[in-house]
Amino acid sequence: MSVKVETLEKNMAKLVIEVSAEEFEKALQAAYNKQKSKISIPGFRKGKVPRQMVEKMYGPGFFYEDAANLLIPTEYEKAAAECGVEIVSRPVIDIEQIEKGKAFIFTAEVAVKPEVTLGAYKDIEVAKADVEVSEEEVNAEVDKEREKNARQISVEDRTVENGDMIMLDFEGFVNGVAFDGGKGENYPLTIGSGSFIPGFEEQLVGAEIGKELDVNVTFPEEYQAPELAGKEATFKCKVNEIKVKELPEADDDFAQDVSKFDTLAEYKEDLKAKLAESKAAAAKRAKEDAVIEKIIENAEMEIPEAMIDTQARQLVDEFAQRIQAQGLSFEQYLQFTGMTLDTALEQMKPNAVKRIQSRLVLEAVVKAENIEVSEEDVKAEIAKMAESYKMDADKLAEIMSDDEKEQIKMDMAIEKAVELVTEAAKEV
Repeated sequence: MSVKVETLEKNMAKLVIEVSAEEFEKALQAAYNKQKSKISIPGFRKGKVPRQMVEKMYGPGFFYEDAANLLIPTEYEKAAAECGVEIVSRPVIDIEQIEKGKAFIFTAEVAVKPEVTLGAYKDIEVAKADVEVSEEEVNAEVDKEREKNARQISVEDRTVENGDMIMLDFEGFVNGVAFDGGKGENYPLTIGSGSFIPGFEEQLVGAEIGKELDVNVTFPEEYQAPELAGKEATFKCKVNEIKVKELPEADDDFAQDVSKFDTLAEYKEDLKAKLAESKAAAAKRAKEDAVIEKIIENAEMEIPEAMIDTQARQLVDEFAQRIQAQGLSFEQYLQFTGMTLDTALEQMKPNAVKRIQSRLVLEAVVKAENIEVSEEDVKAEIAKMAESYKMDADKLAEIMSDDEKEQIKMDMAIEKAVELVTEAAKEV
């Protein structure tokens, strides 16, 4: 295998990869061996038809496609490792020459990692974040905990009000005919939650327990059930029960119930400390983001579209893994949201660009500042990874490739670069 690199515009390159005629012949024979059990020609037993006979009957190119599919992945991988350029996209493959007895030649168009010209990256000015914790914020946290510990109390001496949780019987009709999925008994509904069709919950305000009433609505034009979209409907409803939340009093007893503290004052002081810690962490992240954004603005780089496409696909794959962990396949997500893979990729592009820009400028800072990571640091990081995987650190290090270890080293160097530029920034 030999490879030539042709430089194209906008940080793109074309690898011209040539595989010897001998290697191509081996691939043709492998393609024949893979398919021969399926080939049937009169006069020969199935699986026993000579390759020459197959090529004579169906043409010399009968096995070309399979042979090419066998060769391209491995030969491209070799070429990518040997070509001397840093590839940052999936290849676009095109076959230039495929003929028995001749070298197999194909090209791979790829994006090349762009050069970055750094502007100012130290003494960046960013807005100072407010990390003070107010009494109102502490009280809001107390109220959240009170909500969690609220009890549902039935009331019988009034009509439905906004915010009530009711137990509802209902049945829906379109043109006087009941429709599928439009009926429920003792359905729990919080008035004002927006759980039902627009206009439905509002008409239940003022309803009396046990008395039937009609609720008239129009289904949205974009409603999930096409047969109901845009249709006028009447729901015959009956409120069976009204419940209201009863929140516990914010006092020492409450503090003892929800925390390890004896008094409300101590509980509030602990909440204040936790809020302060959370605000400080959020401020640190915001400062890092603001500094990196300014460094990107000050830098010059030309990002190839193929690199953005590859990064967007990676982001979609990461998202698909996250929702799959929650029990929903990516295909189901696309169906429920009405999206396609193409629209999902398009939506990810701005984030893809930001991720690429951040990585590139930080790698440039690592280079400019000669930031280094020791082998001991890498070993310590692998040990932390092994602990999270519940593995032996030496075993994990053994199965890791050199490229993976280099990636860890660069990631750690980038963390140091983030610390450097953030500490050097000025808060104004």
